[in-house]
Amino acid sequence: MKVPQRIKPLIEDGLVDKVLGSLMSGKEAQVFLVRCGNETRCAKVYKDVAKRSFKNAVQYQEGRKIRNSRRQRAMEKRSKFGRDQQEDVWQRAEVDALYKLADAGVRVPKAYGFFDGVLLMELITDGEGGVAPRLNDITMSAAQAVKDHATVMIYVLRMLCVGMVHGDLSEFNVLQDETGPVIIDFPQVVNASGNNNAKSMLQRDVRNITQYYAQYAPELAGSHYAEEMWELHEKSELDPDLKLTGKFKFSTKAADVDSVLHLIDMAYEEEMARQDRMQNG
Repeated sequence: MKVPQRIKPLIEDGLVDKVLGSLMSGKEAQVFLVRCGNETRCAKVYKDVAKRSFKNAVQYQEGRKIRNSRRQRAMEKRSKFGRDQQEDVWQRAEVDALYKLADAGVRVPKAYGFFDGVLLMELITDGEGGVAPRLNDITMSAAQAVKDHATVMIYVLRMLCVGMVHGDLSEFNVLQDETGPVIIDFPQVVNASGNNNAKSMLQRDVRNITQYYAQYAPELAGSHYAEEMWELHEKSELDPDLKLTGKFKFSTKAADVDSVLHLIDMAYEEEMARQDRMQNG
């Protein structure tokens, strides 16, 4: 097949020997099968921001910080240089997450490096050496569903322990190899402590994946792992080896609507002031 433009430098540098074919095309990237020495790996080529269809990217990027203050200021001012830097941060978020999560005991593809918009990583395979399927492409027994759901909850817990929320977790972002689930796709990974949407995204992640497994094991539908984990997160009581129960006692205290609306108004005013400062230098 024709070699994608962004993979050509990797071939020239000897990092990739041959492009074997296209594996999949998603909303933020296209993944190719490549030969690297004696191994078949994945090359994830990120799409240009103008061609990417991932929605609400700013919502996911809230709370992401970089050490270079000049780059950070440029990103906040949304200059052309700043937009380029923001795109670089967006793309590098995945490889950084893969390294960090692997160290935290989460099953993710092994990363081999990020090279100018191309992420080289492990190809997850099934028991026969073929490409491992996504959860949405397989069926399972009730016992397997309960076992694998518990495994994914452990991975979500360990992600939260290192300050991360996947942000787009579902049966489309989990592969099944011969030993169990492997979580993939992390460019939208959320900073658990620095993003105001982190709790709702964690709840959505857990709800999505639980609904998938609950079609095989209906008893899972009544669990509340996200709420259990988030309460422990707020109390700084998370532990990667914690035995989760999936149980949570919800407060019966009525919501203070006026206080909530006041906080929304304050946030809106702060955002308008920030944008005004950016526009007027």
